[in-house]
This record gives sequence, C-alpha cells and structure tokens, in this order.
Amino acid sequence: MQAAATRGRGRSPQHASASAHVAPEVDRLLGAARQVYLDALPIAAAMVTADPDEPFIECANDHFRFLAQYDERMGERRVSQVPILSAGPIGARLAAFLRSDDPAFQFDTADGRSIGGRHFTVRFARLKLLPGQPGRLLVSLIDKTAQVETERSLRSEMLRDTLTGLPNRFAFNEKVDAVLAEPGFREGGWAVLAVDMTRFSRVNECMGSLAGAELLITFARRLVSALRPTDMLARTSGDEFGILMRLDRGLSDALRAAERIKAVLTLPFRLSDLEIRVDCAIGCAVLNRGVSGADEVLRNAQFALKRSKAIGVTQVYEPIEAAAVRRRFSIETELRCAIEAEVLTLAYQPLIELDSGRVAGFEALARWQHDGDPISPGEFIPVAEESGLIVQLGRWALAEATRTLAEWDRKAGAKLPLHISVNLSPIQISRDDVAAAVSGALGGSGIGGERLTLELTEGAIIHDPDRVAKALTALKKFDVKIGMDDFGTGFTSLASLQKLPIDLLKIDQSFVGAMLGGGDARGIVGAILSLARALGMETTAEGIDSEDLVELLTELGCTYGQ
Repeated sequence: MQAAATRGRGRSPQHASASAHVAPEVDRLLGAARQVYLDALPIAAAMVTADPDEPFIECANDHFRFLAQYDERMGERRVSQVPILSAGPIGARLAAFLRSDDPAFQFDTADGRSIGGRHFTVRFARLKLLPGQPGRLLVSLIDKTAQVETERSLRSEMLRDTLTGLPNRFAFNEKVDAVLAEPGFREGGWAVLAVDMTRFSRVNECMGSLAGAELLITFARRLVSALRPTDMLARTSGDEFGILMRLDRGLSDALRAAERIKAVLTLPFRLSDLEIRVDCAIGCAVLNRGVSGADEVLRNAQFALKRSKAIGVTQVYEPIEAAAVRRRFSIETELRCAIEAEVLTLAYQPLIELDSGRVAGFEALARWQHDGDPISPGEFIPVAEESGLIVQLGRWALAEATRTLAEWDRKAGAKLPLHISVNLSPIQISRDDVAAAVSGALGGSGIGGERLTLELTEGAIIHDPDRVAKALTALKKFDVKIGMDDFGTGFTSLASLQKLPIDLLKIDQSFVGAMLGGGDARGIVGAILSLARALGMETTAEGIDSEDLVELLTELGCTYGQ
C-alpha cells in the first residue's frame, strides 16, 4: 500500500489532468445510456432529477415530448416550465411525491382540459442512487384517452334509450341515487313521477310496432314540452316514463307538472292517416331518507301509478298502502309454501235444517295457522285469487272435504245423512278444469256427487257468465248441487237464475242480521225466499245469532240456517 501511495504521489501532471476528464466522460456515457433506455420504452417517459426545490428533466423520449408538447433539448429543462408536470393534478402530485420518501406512486388522471383533453395512467418511481449521483425518478405517462372515450361512448349508449333518445332506467336510477346521496339533500325537496300511456298496447296491436314506436316518440316529445328545463325525463320501460323533479314549492310542483302533462295530451296524436287520443296515468313518490335507493323510489311511484289507473286521477304514494302490498306479497310467498306442505286445515261450519233442527251438513272453510298465529281468510283468500294460488287451494279443499266426509262415514260404519259444501272462486272457474277437479275428488273419496254442494258468488257469474254456465252444466253431470253464495249483494238477473242450474240460494248475513230491527231487510229476505220457492230452489240464511231469527226464518220458509 505504501508503494502504491508512493506511486500515486509520483504521478505526473499529465496523469492528473487525464483523471479530471474521466468524470464528465462517465456522465456523458451514462446520460447516453439513459436516453437509449427511454427511447426503447413503448410509453411516454422522462427522467427527472429529484430536487424538491428545482427539479429538472434530465432526458425524455419522443412519446413524452409529444404528449407534453415540450422538448428539453431546446435548453430549458426545469420542470416548472413544463405545463403537464407543473400544473394541474399531475403537477400537484409530483411536488408532493418529491417531498415524500415513497418509492413509487401511480394514479389515473387527465390533463385538465375540457376540450381535447387527454387521460393518463401516471407513475412516479424513484431510481436506485449511484455514489456521487443526485436522486432521480422516472415519470411515465400511459395515454388512455382512446380507451376512456370508448368507455364513455359505450356508457352513453348503455344509458340512452335508442328509440326516444331519452335517458333509460339505468341513467334515471343513477341520477335519483345521486340526489339521495347529496350532502345537502332535503327531505321533500324532490319527487319522482311515473307516467304510463293508456291504450298503447291497443295501438300497437291494431296498427303495428312501427306506429307504436312513432306514438312513443311523439308522446315523449309532448312530455318534454310540459316539463321544466331542470326536470329529468327518462323512458323507464315499454310505455312508462319517469320524471325526476325538484320541488321548490313542495308537492304542489309535482301536481302542477301532472296537470301540464295531462293538458299537452288533450290534442290528438296523428299516426299515418288516423288521429287518436291518448291519455296517461300518473303516480308520484316524494324522495326521503327512508328509501333504500332509486329502485324503491320508482316502485313507490309505480304503486301510486297503479292506483291512478284504477281511479283516473294523479295519485301520491302513501307508505301505509305500500306496507299492505308488501304484506300481501309476503303472504303469497308463505301461502305457496303452506299449500305445498299441506299445512292448511279445513274448519266445518254446521248447516242446520230449520224446521227440524237437525244438522244437515257442513260448509268447509279454509283456515291457516302461520307460526302459531291465525291468518284471516279475508286476508289470504284474496291473495290466493290475485296470485292464482286459488286453483291449488281449491283443488286441495275439494279433495280434503270429500275425504273427510268419507272418513266420517267409515267411522260411523254407515253412510251419514250429511252433505258437504265447498266454495268455488271465480278465478278457479276461469282458470281450472273444475269438472275434472270434482271428478277426481269424488273418485278419490268414494262419496256420491249428491252429497257435495259447490258454492259460488254472484260475482263469479257476472265475471264470465258464459264460461260459468258451461262449467256448472258440466258439474251437474256428477249430481252435485250448485249454491249461489251471498245472494242479494250482487247483480244477478232473473234471467241468469233461470238459465243456470242453481239449486240453492244463500241469503247474505247483512240482510239476515237486520231482519229483527225493522226496515226493509225483512221484506228483502221474504222476497228472496218467495223467489227461491217459485224457482224450486232451497235456501240458506247466513249469520243467524238468535232463536228469534230461527223462528222468523222458519215461518218464512227458509230451508237451512248457518
């Protein structure tokens, strides 16, 4: 080492001068290597000297120069003079990165221009320090402008109704959700209107889909003309439109909008050579914090819309009524399971022969215990009819009632002098083969048809008299009796009574219960009993609750009492 030191001290001035020129040459070679590396990259990249006070671009490739619209080779290398790196979101994050110790940072951003702006994935990464060299970082920009614009275009198409050019349901829901999420959202400050065109399906069927499409487009234009510039109109389904509007003066704003919509529809629509008039039904729901999102708001408006169709005037959503709808839906789901699991039961109400006092038969009535609590037939029977479950329920009741009567015979060891009554729903008559169901129940139980009475309401006859007549005629082949339930509360004509094979009239309890109180009830019941005798029919009085009623009905010639 001493010899080496001696040799070092003994170097000539020419040797010292050569050493002084080595460092610049190394820097030049390293700089050239860096440039070659950057030029080989397929993305825009620049190498920046990591000086927090005055960072500068050491070198960059042509991709970077094109995006930055700046060339460091022209002499000015300071980052502060390169707009894309000194201003906007990229500049702010680069300055923060230089002050930090993070090894790398990546983010998506844009250059901030509203027109012709570009979108990038930006990455800052510190490079390994070399002895005697300043800190450096690699700035890379991946241009995603084409991808972003394509995504925007696809999203725009996805959120647009192609027929009317209006926003579709997805766009509408996004806007409603955005309103609900606003920090300054005020309850009662916004409303959604659901607007449904009447007679659209009829136009579509009679004039074709092209005319239907033309009608929808014209209808949408009429709606736009009735709204304020700040209101959002969207086509939410086939012939249904949604409107999101701010309520500056409360609910009256929404009701006035509904009036304007009705007004612009008074003029007829011209389709080809025809002029047709189109009306609409409108339901309204006010936005509040209690809703889970746009879907629920629109459902609420549609619920009000359904009532509007029935009543004929604009309706506002009432939460109490919606809760009843949800209750019915829940009952429908649970009732379906209960029927499949055969957990329903039949209660048997005695039918008393009034002149003798003997039990002549029983009426089978469906009963349902759910989780230990009884659910009223007045609640689950309408749900069964609305959902179509009444067909399964009716078939089960027929089979169970006849099987029970056969079981009573078996236990008694003889055929009992009893008959059984089962109710038929109008929906069951219209949707099911009732004759086949009765045939199966009688065959399965082994009892004769003369011991079975099928009861239907006046409403069932009015609903579809021709179908009912055919069904009842088919049923009479099994020798069953046909009873008309709740007689006097409907609109059955005498002609219907003559044409239909009715054997029994049941007098509604609203008349029977009022007979002792004077008024017209006694005369009405007497008239019904006289009519039944003239037509050769038996009678049953419902709702008898006293001996006095029994005596009075017996005197008037009523056959049975319940």
